[in-house]
Formats: sequence, structure tokens, C-alpha cells
Amino acid sequence: MLPRARLLCLASLLCAGSAAALELPMPPPGEDIVGQVQVVKARYEDTFADLGSANDLGYLEMVAANPGVDPWLPGEGAEIILPTRFILPPGPREGIVINLAEYRLYYFPKGQNVVHTFPLGIGREGWGSPIANTSIIAKTPNPGWTPPASIRAEHAAEGDPLPAYVPPGPDNPLGPFKFTLGTPGYLIHGSNKKFGIGMRVSHGCFRMLNHNVLELAKMAPVGTSVRIINEPYKFGISGGKIYLEAHEPLSDTGEASIVDKHTAVINTLLKRDDAVGSMRLDWDMVREVVAAEDGLPIEIAVPQQSLVSQDVPLDI
Repeated sequence: MLPRARLLCLASLLCAGSAAALELPMPPPGEDIVGQVQVVKARYEDTFADLGSANDLGYLEMVAANPGVDPWLPGEGAEIILPTRFILPPGPREGIVINLAEYRLYYFPKGQNVVHTFPLGIGREGWGSPIANTSIIAKTPNPGWTPPASIRAEHAAEGDPLPAYVPPGPDNPLGPFKFTLGTPGYLIHGSNKKFGIGMRVSHGCFRMLNHNVLELAKMAPVGTSVRIINEPYKFGISGGKIYLEAHEPLSDTGEASIVDKHTAVINTLLKRDDAVGSMRLDWDMVREVVAAEDGLPIEIAVPQQSLVSQDVPLDI
């Protein structure tokens, strides 16, 4: 696993200070990385949920980037990594792209050279969010909520019956705004709960922080494309170097084996043959990044003379 001290050093070199809203300039043509990792010092009362909400980050990505730190009481003066550097998701950079594996939404506004990115709560085990190509078909401020029969039955079985209708307001689980997707039964919406953004908590819909969903509501019109993918491993190019960003793969059947993870990495890399070219990959570093699953883009290439062959070793 990548040592925390090494990550703190990397973050400090990239950027130290308070985070800004995650509207990020697009990278130059042919490149894939946006943003900068940041380091902040925790106050006594800070939790990862608080720091995440203040910096447009989800709970689990904060935990992954800060192994060994107590997420509920980091401690006065503790150095906390804010993982605000991202390899853009593969595929067209247009409309909304949701990557389930990183609990994150990217919005590429038409005609602007920026990307907006927000943390998401996604479908929990047994209620997985879909992989789909769809679009926004309606926008509704201050929505009411009519719980589906399946959700009412689940709550009733747990001794927590739901009303047939929940009016708009602070007790409404859809928060202050909802986007209806063309995939039947699925929404992007706010929440009446701060905790749970950046986790598997919903019945399949996508939860956003309320200030984030209101920001997106001002920008994304009806008809905006929505592409939902599940990519735990992302390769990217920046400044002529190759980076890998690894997240824990989603699973409803138990943790993926290391062999399955390495196979997924190789398959993802093969889709990015443009990223390899004549570069030599440091396979020891690839293994470390895959093992850490910290969500940070890490350089994985070394000078050509450092490796005898670019071939993928069989024992990766």
C-alpha cells in the first residue's frame, strides 16, 4: 500500500490550502487529468462528513484517501488529504457522466471549457444503480415523494412504515430538487440527510448534496445526456506522463479477488493503447496503486531504460 506520508508529500507538492468549488478547467487536448490534490488541517470538531460536504467530496473517497485516520475524530491539526484531482472518465466528454465505482458525477457544459464534478450516493447492495445511456427528461423544484410499493413494503417490514405521499419540505428524502431520467424509476436528486453522499445508500437513485443539486439544476437543461458507467480503474495522460486512478470495485457478491482486479486493470489499459505508446510502465507501482484503491491519480510510467520489456508480466 502507498504510505500515507508519501501521499501527504505528493499532495503538499501539488497544492496546499482550502478547497474551491469543483468547477475545473478542462485539460489540454490529448490529456485527461483535472484538479489538484489538497491538504487541510482538521479542526477538533471536524469529521470526514463535514469536510466532504464543505469540499464537494463523498465520505468513502475521503476515507480511501486518508487510510488510518479516524473519520469521526481526525484530531486537531491532523493533515487531511482532499482527493480533488481526477482522471476524467473514459468516453465522450459531454453532458453528464456518472461513474458508479467512484461515486461521482461529471458535468461537461456545452460550449464551455470546464467540467463540474460532484459526489453521489448510489444504489446499495440489492438495489444497484443501472449502467445505461439515458437523458434528463424532467426537472422538478421542491418535489414531493410518492414511495414505490416495494420501498413501502421494505420499511413496513422493518417497523418503519412510510406514508403514501411525503410533501415537499425538510422531511422529504428528495431534497430541494430532482432530475427525472429517461431510465424508468431513476432520479438524480437532493437529500434530507447529509450523511450518505459518496456511499451505497439509496434504492438505486443518485443522491447529491443539496447545494450541489441546486447548482447542477441551474446548468443542466432537460435533454442533457446522462451516461452511467462503472469504471473502478482509470488511466490518463498529463504532461507526457501516464497515471492510474484505482477505486474499490463495486460488488454485490463479495470482494473481488486480486486476480480479478489485475485482469480488470489490464483490460482497461488495453482500451487505452494511446496512453502507452513507447512508455514503460512500472508494474510494481501498478500493483501498489491497485492494492491501495485510494482514488488518487498516481504516476505509473518509468524511463524506457529502467525496464527491459513493456510486456505485461504474467504474475501481475
